[in-house]
Amino acid sequence: MGAKAIVGLQWGDEGKGKITDFFSSQVDVVVRYQGGNNAGHTVVVNGKKYKFHLLPSGGLRGKKLVIGNGVVVNPSVLLDEIDMLSRHSKIDLMVSDRANVIMPYHIMLDGIDEERLKDKKIGTTKRGIGPCYADKIARLGIRMGELVDKELFKERLETIFLLKEKIFEAYGLHLDINEIFEEYAGYGEKLKSYVDDTIYYLNSIIDEKEILFEGAQGFLLDIEYGTYPFVTSSNPVAGGISTGAGVNLRKVDAIIGVLKAYITRVGAGPMPTEEKGKIGEHLAEKGGEYGTTTGRPRRVGWLDLFNIKYSIMVNGIDYTIITLLDALEGIEEIKICTSYELDGKILESWPIQSEIIEKCKPIY
Repeated sequence: MGAKAIVGLQWGDEGKGKITDFFSSQVDVVVRYQGGNNAGHTVVVNGKKYKFHLLPSGGLRGKKLVIGNGVVVNPSVLLDEIDMLSRHSKIDLMVSDRANVIMPYHIMLDGIDEERLKDKKIGTTKRGIGPCYADKIARLGIRMGELVDKELFKERLETIFLLKEKIFEAYGLHLDINEIFEEYAGYGEKLKSYVDDTIYYLNSIIDEKEILFEGAQGFLLDIEYGTYPFVTSSNPVAGGISTGAGVNLRKVDAIIGVLKAYITRVGAGPMPTEEKGKIGEHLAEKGGEYGTTTGRPRRVGWLDLFNIKYSIMVNGIDYTIITLLDALEGIEEIKICTSYELDGKILESWPIQSEIIEKCKPIY
């Protein structure tokens, strides 16, 4: 028995959902280890499409699903997805008691911050992901284990309001703590049966069961390794399995990297191989390049092997899977970027700063 991991090697939307769904038929448990409902995957079963943002792939195949401690959970969204899945399959779900909860003020703050940035917007989905992770690091978060304990939740919420009241006022937010408590305590009651210690569970079965770890988004959006600050607030990197699921990475037998035959990204940030003309339109149409979560059209460009090499190096990829090769059909000349040129010099390594990447010219 053993474990595998699926990691996106680009800026997300590589087709991981389809790949994870394929491999999920061969495993016992599928684990999500980071991100929130800012990411989405589409699964097709018997010709019908299903879109999920929090639940891991594999639920429609009756697999055990685990949401790890590295995920931030919008309880309302999770309940909606549980309801949708329950109409088509028996649910076997465990949610980490350590996973942080996205609160209504996180969503409000996310939207306000994005609007204030104006032309310097990050391109956030405005789902409250960043502010929730920020509170987690600042030790001002509420965890699922607290949400499902009514007394503990009330105590924690009162403490947070005491500490953040002036911040809320500065943003012009007028929040009713009692309304929030009643609404979210209700969510906690409905989710209580799913919340448990996923870390001990996963470590107790990893030598006996087949486990698949599913990364959301893509490595180039990683908060540590991506095109900062145009990144997500979590760690899609394979190493995020250790921090986001509590499993020793040495227990993972194979790390599988997924990439498209071209490249896309949603929102702002550098993208040296971007194509805005007819080629870009062709790829967007053939690939159906619209975000699962936001519905926004994705930016499209040629395959960039320079950043793929970087992704493979850091993630320790054992195997790669290329998706959407058929989207290239009908294109007379296909380009592949192998390096970048900056000020007349060929770069040997992928740049750290987004400002530098913006100035780079792709070498095809």
